[in-house]
Amino acid sequence: MPALRGVVGTRHRRLAGAVIAAACTLDYGKPGKPPIDWDDPAAKQALVSDLVSDALAVLEALAGPGAPERDTAAADALGLLALVAGQDVEPAEESDGTDGRWRIARRVAPDRVISTVDTQARHTRKSKSKRRDGFRGHVAAEPETGLITDCEMTMAAGAGSSDAENGVKMACRDRFGGTAAGPGDDTAADAEPGTGPGAEPEQGEELEVYGDSAYGSGEARAAYRDAGHDTVIKPKPLQPAVPGGFTLDDFAVSEDQGTVTCPAGVTRPMSPARTVTFGAACAGCPLRQRCTTARDGRSMTIHPHEGLLRAARAQARTPEFKRAYPTRSMIERVISWTATQNGRRVKLRYIGTARNDAWLHNRCAAINLRTLLRHGLTRSGGAWVLA
Repeated sequence: MPALRGVVGTRHRRLAGAVIAAACTLDYGKPGKPPIDWDDPAAKQALVSDLVSDALAVLEALAGPGAPERDTAAADALGLLALVAGQDVEPAEESDGTDGRWRIARRVAPDRVISTVDTQARHTRKSKSKRRDGFRGHVAAEPETGLITDCEMTMAAGAGSSDAENGVKMACRDRFGGTAAGPGDDTAADAEPGTGPGAEPEQGEELEVYGDSAYGSGEARAAYRDAGHDTVIKPKPLQPAVPGGFTLDDFAVSEDQGTVTCPAGVTRPMSPARTVTFGAACAGCPLRQRCTTARDGRSMTIHPHEGLLRAARAQARTPEFKRAYPTRSMIERVISWTATQNGRRVKLRYIGTARNDAWLHNRCAAINLRTLLRHGLTRSGGAWVLA
């Protein structure tokens, strides 16, 4: 309903209002939700069908063949209406959509728009049980001093929003020491990529990049390697197909031969899509109960950067990694300063990525100033110096 009301709010409100009044079933002039029995599934199903049918009728009249010319604002409003009307619905059971019967889709649309007011806001998840709405903040900081060296606000989901790719981007921009990384988040800045301590590096000098598992994708590790950086990034733990059974690390992968060998010694080729199926070889295997419960035997897909991911898992088991990884603790404090105030999460005040990105930069600058003052920043002889 907000998307249809947005069409009426454009310069062509008279035309849009007349079309809506003539073509629509529901009354969009009244504020609030339609007066239906919200505990009745049939009533809600009928409302979904009416909303979609009304949206399609308005789009046909205002954006279909022979529709009048429209300015940019009207075109944007109609585009948003089309997106909202289509991203969350599908034809009802035994319907092809031509009979006007629709239902809420049993899926989530990629890059789903969640607000008609802020069309750049998105859903994101800290975990399976923690869902957030809004934007994702990324902060890079130097672990010894806690100074923030870079920051960026992105949409919470969609292209260019992941922690791993933003970690790579900021680490490559960071030429002033180090950072450590943690997960990005929602309506407050809440992530950090990072590089390790040391003097200001020259262009191309190797950095030591710290991060949690969100920053340790295979693609990110390859980018750090290609840039000549070392990584101290926690890998994601492997989940065995059978509790207590074999994990992917128990399978030998030969990139040269394009094969995978299972713990029982059976070797199978990788397909061009890097999938491997052991199939019939699992039928009489004495290790089957520790490997798979699949009726057709064990199958898997090998990551293009599987070698880097295996090396990271091996690195995480070393004493050196366990001593170095706590360096991130300072960065966790930086994230807390950025994302919370007086023990509560900071809520973003602005609409759109650009304005919230400007807010994040201002907040990080203020945090840096406070950090420098705590380190003894003072005015002396007409210049700022660290005591």
